[in-house]
Amino acid sequence: MLKIGEFIYPWGSGHYSRMMRLNEVLSDHIKEKFEVHFSSKDHVYEKLLKKFPDQKEKIHEILMPTPIDGKFGPSVSLSLMNVLLPIAKNPPLVKQIVNYLREERKLYNKEKFDLVINDGDMGSNILAKNRNIPSLFVTNQFRPKLYNSRSYLYPSLIFIAKQIGKASKILVADSPPPYTMCEYNLNFTKEVKDKVFYVGHFTNSKQINKQNSSDLEKLVQDNEFGYWMRTGNKSTNDGTGQRYEQVFHQDEMRNEKRIISHARNDSNIDTVLGKDGKKYSIPEALDKKIDWIQIDIGFLSEQEKDTVLNLCKYAVVNGSHTVMGEIMGGKSKPIIGIPIYDEHTNNIRWAEEKNLGVLAIKTSQVIHGISTIKENYEGFQDSLKEFSKNFIPNGAENSAKIVAQTIEEKR
Repeated sequence: MLKIGEFIYPWGSGHYSRMMRLNEVLSDHIKEKFEVHFSSKDHVYEKLLKKFPDQKEKIHEILMPTPIDGKFGPSVSLSLMNVLLPIAKNPPLVKQIVNYLREERKLYNKEKFDLVINDGDMGSNILAKNRNIPSLFVTNQFRPKLYNSRSYLYPSLIFIAKQIGKASKILVADSPPPYTMCEYNLNFTKEVKDKVFYVGHFTNSKQINKQNSSDLEKLVQDNEFGYWMRTGNKSTNDGTGQRYEQVFHQDEMRNEKRIISHARNDSNIDTVLGKDGKKYSIPEALDKKIDWIQIDIGFLSEQEKDTVLNLCKYAVVNGSHTVMGEIMGGKSKPIIGIPIYDEHTNNIRWAEEKNLGVLAIKTSQVIHGISTIKENYEGFQDSLKEFSKNFIPNGAENSAKIVAQTIEEKR
């Protein structure tokens, strides 16, 4: 039986969602029996255990090194200090790397994989190359342009790019040029260009079986509103939320209706703020026909998310590659991007240059961005229509075909 190793980097949620979508379609393209082993840590490891409760022996906890959380996403200063010093219960990075590679090496030696798929985990590329095992690296980054960070980070970018380049094939989770949203995060060197494949975005291809409209869906009908998304790990999610709150306290936002998705499975978050300044539950607001200004929701169902994205005027995001692709390409909606770090800035800057959205660093720029989108909505829609027409949504399926092809090539 074939053995496939999937190594998922645990920073953020995009790596996990991509690999789960790929995993769902692998059996459509690999015609012989195979088993998959997953490796990750923290929240991704917990999600894997919950998703595959009967396959715990194939889910491995590997303590992959990740940045140190700061107030607004990863802390550059603390992460740099962690290279040689223990920070926030994390051993020095040098020690972390040694231990993590040792554990991955043990797993490789035990399972003897026929092929590995690495989403963000560069160490697995090295181990696979040393063992002559085909490795596919799924990514939307190679050598990102730096804006907020200092030039002293360039050596680390070069090092990371070299490790990515050790993969047999690099699968870019984006549409081919000139519609590559993560273009400014790539900058491939000539040494790797022959192994790069633009497979498309890993969008959710599941058909939504429409049920009766929920109270939330009924409440937002016939309203003009913005959809404000909080995504990512805890620090990124919290940092995004704090930036949103700064915007909501501005006078210009008094009558700007918004729905805030917190991406947390906590029903206590679900509240409606009326224009009267009072808070209500969603059923209560619907029953009393409250003229609302803000709806906070912990976790939207797939149907509710689909409804909200179809009805919203614009979406506010932190610049997550997966999220931006689904909104601009899948739903043809303009975005206002409030970046947490350089990867986000690059994605949003590209979108702004293509007239698909607006980059907003400061609170005042968010307010201006809302006005810009509303005043030039037809122009944004024309650009989004062109982008959507060339948007490749089936990245998971295209990647699964490459997996099957790579297995055949190995024979």
